[in-house]
Amino acid sequence: MRTLTRGTGKLYWAVLTITLVLFTAAFLLPLVWVLLGAFKPPAELAQQPPTILPRTWEPGAYVNAWNYMDLGRFFLNTFVVAIGAWAVQMAVIVPAAYALSKLRPIFGNVIMGLMLATLMLPATALLVPVYLTLTDLDLLNNPAGIWFPAAANALNVYLLKRFFDQIPEELLEAARIDGANAWTTLVRIILPISRPILAVVSIFAVVAAWKDFIWPLLVFPDPAKQTLSVALQRFAPDTPINLLLAGLVLASLPMVALFLAFQRHILAGLTAGGVKG
Repeated sequence: MRTLTRGTGKLYWAVLTITLVLFTAAFLLPLVWVLLGAFKPPAELAQQPPTILPRTWEPGAYVNAWNYMDLGRFFLNTFVVAIGAWAVQMAVIVPAAYALSKLRPIFGNVIMGLMLATLMLPATALLVPVYLTLTDLDLLNNPAGIWFPAAANALNVYLLKRFFDQIPEELLEAARIDGANAWTTLVRIILPISRPILAVVSIFAVVAAWKDFIWPLLVFPDPAKQTLSVALQRFAPDTPINLLLAGLVLASLPMVALFLAFQRHILAGLTAGGVKG
């Protein structure tokens, strides 16, 4: 491979550094503005040109937002929805991916192709039929109305299947010789090896349920049972802007903490190309 000359190398690193700085600023500046904006009084937030650092600090905005919008209730609602959606989805996609990868059912490739084809459908095209189904099943204002539609996630099934495909057949064959059935092999062999990818799909499932807006808006017409994203939108017209910004920051903190806690597992799961025997 041709090495970079001294001048070309300096130019390369300069362009790379500038690009990284610009991308980092594009992602972080809105977050910093929201975080600091909660400490500003509404009048300062509305003034032009805007200020970066607050001229007048209101450190109690986060506590006031929590009490004013009763965020504790909506945090609990969202937590129940997210954890339930994760549990139901994992109960469906793990056996499905294992069956498609290792049990190899008839027309397994066709089934996988049809599942991936659902990713081509816009989510809005499914709103009406799924909503009518939930209405017939009397699942409105019920967390199960979120859990069941989230159960079959084609992308997560595909990610799990691709990881399971890399697990050596010798391990499964040894388990069969020892008398393990398919379920025992899944629980005692496949799952312990697959912790990185399980962490990835778990994060995807929890974050998708936590931040979703349109579907919870339809499923929970009762304001007392709504999730954070829906409740914050409902409070927006009548809430001081600094308290609303504080609420947005508080609503995002659990997902930020979740990512920081499991970022190593996420990177390991996404970059895993095989399993050593």
